[in-house]
Amino acid sequence: MIVADELVTLQADDTRTCQMRNAAESPAMRRAGDAVAIPLARSTRIGRRVQRTRPTPRGADRGALRRAIVHLTAEYQGYARTGGLAEAVAGLAASQVRAGERVYVFVPLYAVVREVAPKLEPLTPSHAITLGGRSEQVRFFRDAARTEGPQLIFVEVPGSFDRPGLYGDGSGDYPDNHVRFALFARAALHGIATLVPGPVLLHAHDWHAALAPVYMRTHPEDAPRFGDTPTVLSVHNAGYQGHFGAEAMADLALSPDLWHMDRMEWYGKLNLLKGGLAYCDAAVTVSPAHAEELRTDEGGFGLHHVFRTLGTRLVGICNGIELRHWDPTTDPHIAAAYSRDDLKGKAVCKDALQRAFGLPRRPRAPVIGMSSRLAGQKGFDIVLRSARLRDTDAQLIVIGEGEAHIRDAVARFAAECPERVACCFTFTDRLEHQLMAGADLVLMPSQYEPCGLTQMHAQRYGVPVIGRRVGGIGDTVADGKTGFLFDAFDPTALDGAIDRALALYADRAAWQAMMRRAMACDFGWDQAMVDYAEVYRTAERGAAAHLTAL
Repeated sequence: MIVADELVTLQADDTRTCQMRNAAESPAMRRAGDAVAIPLARSTRIGRRVQRTRPTPRGADRGALRRAIVHLTAEYQGYARTGGLAEAVAGLAASQVRAGERVYVFVPLYAVVREVAPKLEPLTPSHAITLGGRSEQVRFFRDAARTEGPQLIFVEVPGSFDRPGLYGDGSGDYPDNHVRFALFARAALHGIATLVPGPVLLHAHDWHAALAPVYMRTHPEDAPRFGDTPTVLSVHNAGYQGHFGAEAMADLALSPDLWHMDRMEWYGKLNLLKGGLAYCDAAVTVSPAHAEELRTDEGGFGLHHVFRTLGTRLVGICNGIELRHWDPTTDPHIAAAYSRDDLKGKAVCKDALQRAFGLPRRPRAPVIGMSSRLAGQKGFDIVLRSARLRDTDAQLIVIGEGEAHIRDAVARFAAECPERVACCFTFTDRLEHQLMAGADLVLMPSQYEPCGLTQMHAQRYGVPVIGRRVGGIGDTVADGKTGFLFDAFDPTALDGAIDRALALYADRAAWQAMMRRAMACDFGWDQAMVDYAEVYRTAERGAAAHLTAL
C-alpha cells in the first residue's frame, strides 16, 4: 500500500552532541584504483594562485563588523531537500545564529523554492557572471515571509535551476550539472562581495559548492577579492564527488594547470570535491568515525590519500537535530503526545500509523520503520534479502524517495506481503514524524553512513535502532542500550540484530527501559558548536599563513 501525504514545509534546525564513540568497521565501498594523488601541504601547495600581491582584507574599510559565516549549499530544509544535507546545514546555520554569529546562507533558486516560498523579493538588479565562453544574468532573492534564523539568499541563474529536479529528472542526472553549480559558486561569490558587509568565513558544503574555494584562490576575478578569506569544506557524503570529463575544465573556466594529480585530476576525470579539498583551509566530515573511515583504502572512495594528507585539518563533527522540532511531548504532527515519563501516547501513535498504512491494527506486533533515501548506500540490498523480515510477525513500513529500481523492488516486497509490509514513496517531514512516533524500531542497515539523522530522530522518540556499526550510526547508537548494532554487510548479520531486538521487545519492562534510555540521549548542538569554532580558527590560521606567504 502506498500512502500519499501533503507537502509540509518546516524550517528545521538540526542538532547533535556526540558522546559515544564505538569502534567502526570501514565500509567495503571503494572506487577504482589505489594510487590516488596526494595534494601538497597547505603551505606548499602548487595550485595556481592568481594574486601576486597582498590583497586588501575584506571589510578593512567597513568598520569593526564581526566576521560573518557564509554557507554555500545545494539544499536547505524547508525549501529544497533530497536527503540529510538540507537538514544538517539548516541546523548548523540556525544554531550559529542562536550563538550570536552573523550567518548568511546562499542556495540555488530552484523551481521547488518558488513553489514553497511565493513571497520572494529581489535583493539586487541582474548582474552578468561569466564562465568559460558564456555570460549569465544572475539575481539574488530573499523570502519575505521568513522572519528568523540566518540570512537566506537564493541565487537565480535562469535556465540552470528552474527545472523539475534539484540534480536531475526521471532519466538521470542533468548533463550540465558541472556548469550549473559552477555558476552557483561564481554567482554566490559575487553575492558575498555585494550583500555581505565586513570580513567573512566561507563554509562550502559537498561537491556542489566545492568550486568556491578553487575560484577564491585561482580565478582572476575572485582571487583578488578573497585572497584573505578563510574557507571550510564540509564533506557530507564522499560517495558523491562531482566527476566530469576533462573537457569540463574549459566549461568551468579552470586553468589548465589545475588538471594535475595534486589538484583536480582524478583517474582521467575532473573531480570537483577533490579540488575543494585541495584549496580549502580546513575540512569537516559529519562524524568522528567517518573521519577515520575516509582515511582508509576501503572507506575513502578513492580519495583516501587526500583525506590522509589533510591530517589535522580534517575533523569529524556529528550533525544533529533540532530538539524543539523533534519533541514527542509537543509534536503537532503525531496522533498523541508522550514523554519519557509517560509513554501511553506511543500506543496511540502506533495504532494511527498502522491505520494510515492499511496494516492490521495489532498492538503487540512490532512495527519496524525505515525512513531513507532509496539508494544502494542505505542497505536495501540486504533488507530485501533478509529472511527474518519475511518469516516473523513484525510489520515493516518504508518511506522515502530515490532510485526507481529500489522503489520497484520495495513495492514488490509490499505486494508479496500486504499484511506485513507497506511503503510510501512521497517523503514529507510530517510523515517522518508520524513514522518515528508510531514505530517500535527503526532500521538503518547502511553500507556506509557518514552521519545519519534518522537514528537521532528515532531515539528522541523512544525508538531503538537496528543499525550497521558504520560512521555516525556507531557514534550515536549504544549497542544493547539504545539499539542493536551489527558489523558485516550481509542479510545474516542483519537478521542476527533483528533477532536480538525482537527478543528484547518480548520483555516489556526491559523494552521500555531501553526506550527511556534512548529518549534521555542529548542530541543537541552545544558540543558541535565548540568543535566548529575550533575548525574555523584552524581555517583562519591557514588563510593568514597563506596571506603572509604572498
